[in-house]
Amino acid sequence: MGKDIELEYYPKLNNAQIEEIINSIAERKENWDSPFFVDTKTFINLDKIKSVLDSLNIDNIQNVIILGTGGSIQTLLALKHLSKKKIYPITSSRAVELNLCLESTTPKNSIVIPISRGGETLDINSTIGTFIKKGYNFLGLSSKGTMNKILKKINCPILDVPDLAGRFAASISNVAIVPAYLAGIDINSFLKGLEKSYDLFMKYDLNPSTEFSAFLFKLYNKGYRILFSMPYSINLEGSIGLFVQEISESSGKNERGLMGAYQSAPLCQHSVLEYLLGGTKGIVIPIIWTVENELLDLTLESSIDYIHGQTAQSIVGYQADATFQALIEQGVPSAKISLETPNALKIGQLIAFIQSTVYNLCLLLDVNWANNPKVNIGKKICNEALLNKTSSQKRRDHRKIKAEEVFRSFF
Repeated sequence: MGKDIELEYYPKLNNAQIEEIINSIAERKENWDSPFFVDTKTFINLDKIKSVLDSLNIDNIQNVIILGTGGSIQTLLALKHLSKKKIYPITSSRAVELNLCLESTTPKNSIVIPISRGGETLDINSTIGTFIKKGYNFLGLSSKGTMNKILKKINCPILDVPDLAGRFAASISNVAIVPAYLAGIDINSFLKGLEKSYDLFMKYDLNPSTEFSAFLFKLYNKGYRILFSMPYSINLEGSIGLFVQEISESSGKNERGLMGAYQSAPLCQHSVLEYLLGGTKGIVIPIIWTVENELLDLTLESSIDYIHGQTAQSIVGYQADATFQALIEQGVPSAKISLETPNALKIGQLIAFIQSTVYNLCLLLDVNWANNPKVNIGKKICNEALLNKTSSQKRRDHRKIKAEEVFRSFF
């Protein structure tokens, strides 16, 4: 498989500290559901996928329009840079993205793929009709609910979505594999990267995932609550988006957990680094993510001697290392995670690392890694307001009444 994920972090834990935490992970694994996401075969039928997609004449498809949000799309975004076709991720009915997609594509050279496990996601259902009216072809990834009924009415092919936690299931099910295959991404290498890496990361021994989990858990116990990721390659940003979702949605319950956030690097050096170095300490854990060999690098021309002849990504690498050292010098606990190259195999490896780490951390926090019980609160409020055609002013009045009730004597 080549070089594994490289993890560098400070302050370092000694082997005894790590071993103690690994034992805690092993002891708590029986408290929660087994990690289904390590099974890279059961939930995927590649022969069926190929049969359905071959019937769609996919060679003529230039644009793959994905109607999905959260776990339904984030893994595909991690692979998007490897696509041989143009992918349009439509995560909601935000007008700018929707209009841009409609203006840039035609029904003749495009396919629309709505994705939803339960079939009731408003972000998805609100946009389907627009594409139907304009005559786009569809391929549904759905098993039940309103969306499934809409797709059956237009007689489009439908492949099922397993009833599993979407943010963990996409990589080993139709959710990510079908659109990735359609887009010309090497899914076999991706799945190989997942499988081989889970063999490493999901063992209860010293490996990059258990060590990173131990580091984060130790910092959590010291009061740290925010993981701020700094991806130094655009080809890592989809994977980091998945990390942000999984760390926040999986660990953040029962008044516990860490929140994930990120901004592109080195841009973030000019926007948040001052806070990280000189602001309130003991809250934020900066995580630097880099690639050693970018897929498309180029040699720079410059009148500055020490820049001329360097590759573009090597300059970014110097900046990443300098930022990491600056954080260390200012006493900020931080980590650097390096990927050899962002090809399909290595992205599989990275996603396995991310999901193993989040799973281990949830066991240490003693929270259910697979569910997200609070997410439906806002969905229920939104659907009720839509059904009742509640005006903007009335929605504001409702918030005011509720806030006065909840925050009485807060300050």
